[in-house]
Amino acid sequence: MTHDVAKISPFAPTELADLPVIEGVRFAACEAGIRYKNRDDLMVAVVDPGTTVAGVLTQSKTCSAPVLWCRQSLEGGKARILVVNSGNANAFTGKKGREAVEATAEFAMKATGCGRDEVYLASTGVIGEPLEAGKFRHLLDGLVTSAKADAWPRAARAIMTTDTYPKLATRKARIGNVEVSINGFCKGAGMIAPDMATMLCFLFTDAAVSAQALQQIMSSGAATSFNCMTIDGDTSTSDTCLIFATGAAAKRGQKPVDEVGDPALAEFTAAVHDLLKELAIMVAKDGEGLSKFVTLVIEGAESDAAARRIGLSVANSPLVKTAIAGEDPNWGRVVMAVGKSGEAADRDNLSIWFGSRAVAEKGERAASYDEPTIAAYMKSREIDIRVDVGVGGPGRATIWTCDLTQDYFAINADYRS
Repeated sequence: MTHDVAKISPFAPTELADLPVIEGVRFAACEAGIRYKNRDDLMVAVVDPGTTVAGVLTQSKTCSAPVLWCRQSLEGGKARILVVNSGNANAFTGKKGREAVEATAEFAMKATGCGRDEVYLASTGVIGEPLEAGKFRHLLDGLVTSAKADAWPRAARAIMTTDTYPKLATRKARIGNVEVSINGFCKGAGMIAPDMATMLCFLFTDAAVSAQALQQIMSSGAATSFNCMTIDGDTSTSDTCLIFATGAAAKRGQKPVDEVGDPALAEFTAAVHDLLKELAIMVAKDGEGLSKFVTLVIEGAESDAAARRIGLSVANSPLVKTAIAGEDPNWGRVVMAVGKSGEAADRDNLSIWFGSRAVAEKGERAASYDEPTIAAYMKSREIDIRVDVGVGGPGRATIWTCDLTQDYFAINADYRS
């Protein structure tokens, strides 16, 4: 029996973001019976001809068949349809996995009349079980026909697995004198330590931007958003993050932007990056079984990359995460995790703060340290930890994570049972 998530994240929003219609984008979803019962598990996004696309994909050496498909399609930079299923990752499924991808793509091409390299596929769920495309490929015609421009919440729900709420966000930006919209939704709650972007994340905009420029925006944005977020230190086989630009804003006078780094894209780039950051934090706030959300800031490292690696070493430490779950101000575990990262750190200059209060200064317990005060702080739902690693470098990174509770073990112990 499929595990049912019993507890909604304490950080679940009281209401979902209201996403505006984006010209050139339509969605539909349905219950295909892939794994879940009484819920949508198949989603299509149909985009107008001329839509450009870019994205970042998992670096896992055991990536899924849909990831390999997207990697090839991205070389063309054009899109007409995205097909996503939940419940089955179509990963480590060999020849059957490739056949399922081919069959799904063939029906998507027929439904939209598009070319092979304009089809994008994504799957999420159990690894190692063959995906029976015959269960749902015949549904694609109807989904494409019935797709609606305002079906954002239903699309976001259809891609969920152990998520406890759909994750949606929107931004506005100007390119020249024309305002454009950027909408996005994503899924992710476990097996989360992105090595590119996130589990599944899809952005849509009416901006007229080339695939090459979009690629640079997404790659740089992933580095400071999803690649700085972790739930459990495990990188998925299926991580896929794509952005689709319909170009409809050109009809309102937006001059199409083709060049990477064009100054006209400054506000748009900032908006996309901010949207990615919001979605990454939403994922961290829906970590399987979490009770606390943690923001970790690393300073004084040799480089930003070094700071990020130190931060992930701390954020992924089971000892650190369980201490936070237990509301134990055991800052010694932070010291341990910094030391094991492999990056430069000066033990005798290391300083740590929990919230605004120093717990360690210059290599030893802070003179002002007061256990009851820090223990009281650890009862907060949101915990901030700051570490200066003491080497005097310019490196800085912010990492988002959550604690590790007994509910996490229950969810994953029962995941396939």
